[in-house]
Amino acid sequence: MKVSELKEKPIWQMTGEELLCLLQNEGVKEQTVSPVIDTAKRYVYGIAGIARLFGCSIPTANRIKQSGKIAKAITQIGRKIIVDAELALELAGHKTGGRK
Repeated sequence: MKVSELKEKPIWQMTGEELLCLLQNEGVKEQTVSPVIDTAKRYVYGIAGIARLFGCSIPTANRIKQSGKIAKAITQIGRKIIVDAELALELAGHKTGGRK
């Protein structure tokens, strides 16, 4: 089949071979896909967020916060509590490596 004929044919009617032939003739090269690394920080909010992060109850999450073990990971403005999840896990000893 000629490339001009393939251009007229709807994609959903093409075989895999026809589609590859069309793509190669049009200059589309196969590309390798590199994995995307998520560099964005993950935050949890409030005592409930701490409880979900550590998989514990709200009273236990409150004790963890009050103990000061994860104080470096906590930013508190008034009543709003913002916790850097990765740092909190590292400080509590639930996760190793990553940050210094």
